[in-house]
Amino acid sequence: MTLRPRLPPFSALRAFEAAARHLSFREAGEELCVTHSAISHQVRDLERDLGGPLFWRTGRRVELTEAGAVLFPVLREAFARIGETTAHLRQRAGTGEITMQVYVTVASRWLLPRLHRFEAANPELRLRLSTSHRGWDFDSGNADVGMIYREPPLEPDLDYALLFRSRLIAVADHGLVRGGVGLRQPAELINHRLLSVYTAQGDWPRWLDAAGVGVLASHRSLLFDSYLLALEAAIDGRGVALVPDFVAAADLRAGRLIQPFELAALQAGAWYLASRRERTSDRAIRQLRQWLIAEVAADPDLESSPC
Repeated sequence: MTLRPRLPPFSALRAFEAAARHLSFREAGEELCVTHSAISHQVRDLERDLGGPLFWRTGRRVELTEAGAVLFPVLREAFARIGETTAHLRQRAGTGEITMQVYVTVASRWLLPRLHRFEAANPELRLRLSTSHRGWDFDSGNADVGMIYREPPLEPDLDYALLFRSRLIAVADHGLVRGGVGLRQPAELINHRLLSVYTAQGDWPRWLDAAGVGVLASHRSLLFDSYLLALEAAIDGRGVALVPDFVAAADLRAGRLIQPFELAALQAGAWYLASRRERTSDRAIRQLRQWLIAEVAADPDLESSPC
């Protein structure tokens, strides 16, 4: 009888794969719902098991060693295959569970208010949301589909169903726009704090260029990791936020924010529903895709976003 090689603990392999994918113990811990210290301990246990370091640790940053770079793609592919196979088996068994990766702002401001319609139309399916502040790229190892924003080029091994394109708009609290120094034209933004998303650093330069202002010589700014926090800061009167139009629509209608300028600068990319090509025809993915496309078509806030 052939003896199989002894495998390291699954939890340690899972912790390493998540840390290698994010290059961050903290973000790996957030994904796996454990502390970054627990991730660090599991990775060290794996390193002791394998007899050498998998990461170079430099302050708060980590980088893969040669051994880590060898192990990571093997685990990434293995976990992806496990996820795809178990998802297929769940569908065959009639459980119909599907995991959807979605940017936290889109989940909060656009998707959640509509989910009751998906549940009513697809009672046999259970949708599990995996939200992220920085989830621009589709993580096929941990989600079946992803509602993501993507700029060209698209990844060739993924299927992308185009949902819509969005425009960047400036929004602020009533008091900020109408009080103090006021805000009547884009050039006056120099008198206000700009609320920026550091994972989308091209937003303000793109909008200011469209406004004919160019780069502001000097301005105060606050940086956030999501449009959601930038919106909340704008509602609190902390400054002027620049966000995709559809995520601010509800706040504008409710009067929590106003749009001081008519300018809306088209974003360079588009919003897609992404999945692995070999899973495009899966029943659950097909139903979710059809529902999302119908919701987009029925949304008046997206009518002006060309597909």
